[in-house]
Formats: sequence, C-alpha cells, structure tokens
Amino acid sequence: MKYVGAHVSAAGGVENAPLNAQAIGARAFALFTKNQRQWHAKPLTDESIAAFKQNLKDLGIKPRHVLPHDSYLINLGHPEKAGIKKSRDAFIDEMQRCQQLGLKLLNFHPGAHLTKIDEETCLDRIAESINLALDKSEGITAVIENTAGQGTNLGHRFEHLAHIIDQVEDKKRVGVCLDTCHTFTAGYDLRTEETCEATFKAFGELVGFKYLKGMHLNDSKPDLGSRVDRHESLGKGKLGLTVFRYIMKDKRFDDIPLILETIDSELWEKEIKMLYQMEND
Repeated sequence: MKYVGAHVSAAGGVENAPLNAQAIGARAFALFTKNQRQWHAKPLTDESIAAFKQNLKDLGIKPRHVLPHDSYLINLGHPEKAGIKKSRDAFIDEMQRCQQLGLKLLNFHPGAHLTKIDEETCLDRIAESINLALDKSEGITAVIENTAGQGTNLGHRFEHLAHIIDQVEDKKRVGVCLDTCHTFTAGYDLRTEETCEATFKAFGELVGFKYLKGMHLNDSKPDLGSRVDRHESLGKGKLGLTVFRYIMKDKRFDDIPLILETIDSELWEKEIKMLYQMEND
C-alpha cells in the first residue's frame, strides 16, 4: 500500500501539520519541526508535543509515514571547525525534536565540501556527523536525501550514499530518501519504464532497497544531468508522468512516505488523487 502526502506547513505549531495533511487527502506528510532558515528555535512545548501526537492518532497517520526535514543551513560535511560544530549541534537538536514528537525519521541533505576538502573527506565527515547524532538520540533513523549535485553538494551519486552508509555504525538507523527531480538532474534517467528499471536496478545494487525509507515525488524544470535543483508540478516538467506511475505500481515503494514537494501547493490535493489513481489503475 502506498502512503502519499506533501511537505505541509507547521505554521502556528507542529500540531497543525497533521491537520494540513488531512486537508489535502494525504496519508503521509513532511514538515519542518522548526524554522528551516534559522539556526536556533524555541524548544517544543509539552502542549504542542501532546497535540501533535493526538492529531496523528486521530487521523490514523503512523509515525513512520512522517518524514521531517532538517534545516537547510546544516552542512554535515562542512570543511571548517566552527561550521561543522554548528551544523552537528543543530542536527542533533533536530533529531531530538523528532524523538520528542514520537517520530521515526529525519530527512536531510548530506553536505557540501565548499571546494575546501576533497569529496571522500567530506563524505567521511558526513558519516561521522551521523554517528555522533545517532549517539545523542534514540529511535530516530537518519535519512540521507540524494541531491541534484548543485554547487559542491555531495549525495548526487548512488556511490556517495553507499560510501556514507558504509561508515555509519548503526546500519538499522540510517536510510535514504530518493528525490525524483534530484535523481534525474544528477544524471539518472527516469523518463521511460526501461530507464526507471535501469536506474532503480543501479540503486538496488549500489545502495540497497532495504535502506529506502522515503521518497520525494517531484517533476523537474531542468534537463537530465543538469545538476540543478528546481522542482516542477507532476507532468509539467522534463520527467513526465511515467516514473510516478512506475513508482505507484511497484511494491518496492510500499509502506514508506511518498512526499510531494512540487511547486504549486494548490495542486497537491489533485496530484495526490492522481497518484492514488495510478496505483489502482
């Protein structure tokens, strides 16, 4: 069974995110547990935590189908001492916030080398950052999102993801979120059933589907291999609809959060309905 949703607003308190998901017919959702463009945030209140858990329960949404996203400021591969400390401290805080909310996952972009260290050193730093965060939290899986490879961001090759996972000590608490737009603009074709087969075969061999904990379903404004991260509404970009039909029909993508981050939130309800129709056709 598929669990589709979108990255919904948590304005006014995290407890509002499940209600916003329900309003668009979602069975899963993503959220920021704090302002994603600030380093610090007020602690979650006991009232917000209790209300969030109650709303999840009332709506029948399981914690494993919620895919929180960390702050965009965090760079777990930062090459400088001050930058890596700030990022690691913020990431640990995000993991602990998810733990307070009774969630199971935290999605994050792995990091960037900023042309100051080599790729392998940066990947090693990311893995070390994950190990530190896992030691400071309980029950939360660190979910590495593949990137488009924009700028000096790593994680755009399946080999990058495998390298990081290989160095994470607790393999049961690390996973991957594949973003369809990022995958495509990183150079993996997804426009036909044949290219979907080839791309997901490569993912299975290099990383492994046992590590797939969620997906972001986005069409792409840029072309294949452009290394540019710009999402589009489903069917309105360079990807088309084939890959989304493929995912909705394939049991390897069952029971994980499938999250829209498409550019027009007014279309989310329609897109969710379309995806479920693809599953049932």
